[in-house]
Amino acid sequence: MATDRKPNIVFVLCDNVGWGDFSCYGGGTPTPRIDKLASEGIRFNNYTVEAQCTPTRSAIMTGRQSVRSGTYTVIPGAGKNGLTPWEYTIAKLLSDAGYATSMWGKWHLGDTEGRLPTDQGFDEWWGYRNSVDEAGYGEYAMFRAAAKARGLELPKIWQGKKGQKSTAVRELNMEVRPLLDELIVGKATDYIKRAAVGNKPFFTYIALSHVHPPEKAHPDFDQTDPSRLGLYADLIAEMDHRVGQIVDCVDAAGIADNTLIVFSSDNAALCVPSSGFGGSNGPWAGDFFTPPTEGSMRVPAMVRWPETVPAGKVTEEMLSAHDWYKTFATLAGASAKVPNDRPMDGVDASKFLLGESEHTGRDALLFFGPDGSLMSVKWHNIKIWLRYSESIAKPIVSPQFPMIFDLGSDPGERNPLFADKMDCGWMFECAVPFVVEYRKSIAQYPNIKPGEEFTGYPKAKSVA
Repeated sequence: MATDRKPNIVFVLCDNVGWGDFSCYGGGTPTPRIDKLASEGIRFNNYTVEAQCTPTRSAIMTGRQSVRSGTYTVIPGAGKNGLTPWEYTIAKLLSDAGYATSMWGKWHLGDTEGRLPTDQGFDEWWGYRNSVDEAGYGEYAMFRAAAKARGLELPKIWQGKKGQKSTAVRELNMEVRPLLDELIVGKATDYIKRAAVGNKPFFTYIALSHVHPPEKAHPDFDQTDPSRLGLYADLIAEMDHRVGQIVDCVDAAGIADNTLIVFSSDNAALCVPSSGFGGSNGPWAGDFFTPPTEGSMRVPAMVRWPETVPAGKVTEEMLSAHDWYKTFATLAGASAKVPNDRPMDGVDASKFLLGESEHTGRDALLFFGPDGSLMSVKWHNIKIWLRYSESIAKPIVSPQFPMIFDLGSDPGERNPLFADKMDCGWMFECAVPFVVEYRKSIAQYPNIKPGEEFTGYPKAKSVA
């Protein structure tokens, strides 16, 4: 199934949707369009992301662990935050490879000029700079008073083109909140129609707003079906419809046979009972705020490319958010542009997507917490917790002894193996080398500190 064509790439990312939320993953809300997308390509059961929104988006854009760029948490640092200008994003790489590029929706990788999407390789963008929680700011009388008194900027939706300063389009508030994904997908499908008749392959990144509080259902989905009892189900139903609109646009434009569509989530489900939220992380333990449980890192993902990516395949092969970078570069015929002057953490899974290999190339995963420090290492079904947290209100703690779990027989990570038997020390020998390899990669670049302002990496030094 190898191809010499440069495929168009449509990357759709939803927000905080759990592994078990779509019906093809066992979810209770019907999602026929998403299920059909999955059935027409590969559905991943073992796809993992990073700890929070910004880290995962950083991993997708750079192919690197977010700790390498200082983007391992959503909390802004002092002064500028987000990806530094010298990060070579997948948008920059594909642009240099001759692609038209665009971004629609949530960015959350830098909110100042010099760090917006059009500074990071996208030709054009429309969306919001940070997270949609800002839509709720104006609901507080205190915020409105403080904004007026202190000259604070009201949250906005922005648009921009490469080489130009981004401009505000409208306020980001609870009036526009229920319409946001309709607007994002409308902008994206208009772009796909334009790009389909252009003379370049294109890469478009569509970052949906659901499911992220504060939430409000679109009027077309707000309790319009008696089978849906609550807000969360209505939001998932709208998401299914929006994904269908994107797929239909690609098909109607006559470019389906040369367009790779990826659909995934940036984080696991976040249960907020007070907001009427639900969410399911399937059989996996924990949720968004209980790293490093599988329920905090394993999310749905699927890929479709008719006549090229095998259809109807469901796989347990491991894949991570970091792997799209090298995979897209290879599919675009631009693997030579992948940086070799800095550590890269992703694998090239292109042969797996094309049906030429039974394996993605990923056997292990290091998971870092929102404090930027290592929390766990996973090798196949062996999972070792080095640190953990039980909720957003509780600290990250270290156990007396690293906790080993067998995900194959204990997906809920309830029974650490050392509690019952002592014959599993060999598992450390299989997993620890990946930690050692990571530490060596840091030692290669001793002068580099995450987030520093400079124009490039120094030459790596050899490490024994």
